[in-house]
Amino acid sequence: MMKYCRFFNKKTSSIMFGILGHDETEIEILQNNFFYSLEKTGNLIARSEVDLLHPCDPSKFIGLWNNFHELAKQQNNKIPNSPLYFIKGNNSYLSPNQDIKIPKNNVGRILYEGELGIVVGKMAKDITPLQAKDHIFGYTCVNDVTAIEILNQDDSFKQWTRAKSFDTFGPFGPYIVTDLDYKNLTIKTSINGRERQSYAAADMIFNPEQIVSFISHDMTLNPGDVIACGTSIGVLPIKSGQTVEVYIEGIGKLSNPVKD
Repeated sequence: MMKYCRFFNKKTSSIMFGILGHDETEIEILQNNFFYSLEKTGNLIARSEVDLLHPCDPSKFIGLWNNFHELAKQQNNKIPNSPLYFIKGNNSYLSPNQDIKIPKNNVGRILYEGELGIVVGKMAKDITPLQAKDHIFGYTCVNDVTAIEILNQDDSFKQWTRAKSFDTFGPFGPYIVTDLDYKNLTIKTSINGRERQSYAAADMIFNPEQIVSFISHDMTLNPGDVIACGTSIGVLPIKSGQTVEVYIEGIGKLSNPVKD
């Protein structure tokens, strides 16, 4: 299991890629983007000397809806025949510890959605679920922030793109972790330290390999693309002054303050 990261080196004012050390106090610096080369420089930098960034820069940030049995049962949703998904704009990408900004125009309630994120490692087009295993680089934490009242504002058209793509509505990170079995993971979300979500990734309707395979038949997936696997029960509104934390053991904690 390796923890890959992208970070801002405060000493050199540059963006770098690296691997978090086992004691999590140092980062081993890589020559280049880890999707293309894992060549090491031999140099270490203290974790305290960097600011972690969202660990990759996806060409697409895809999110699933209605992908957990427990939530589908609670909301009386039908089990879908295939993955249901939307895309978040790249303007929404947000790094760990950066602020989720409440839009200045009144858009109603803003919800957090703690999720497991798949990170694609190599180009995928028209692949099978079995082949998809080799195209998944690793997993990360995601907070799929949503302006829920915008989504349902117009009866004639569900505004998925707008509801999901306000600036700062796509936090993910802090690391991409390889060699994890998603079935052993639990996604937990807390607000100001109070746990609000705790659900098993094993409850997914469509597993990561099925998701990657299905989407690859619709569109080419590129290295660094992120696919959020959907959320389960426990989603609530957030407001300015709160801090949202998405924690997945083995991956880490994605923490973001909420500000006006």
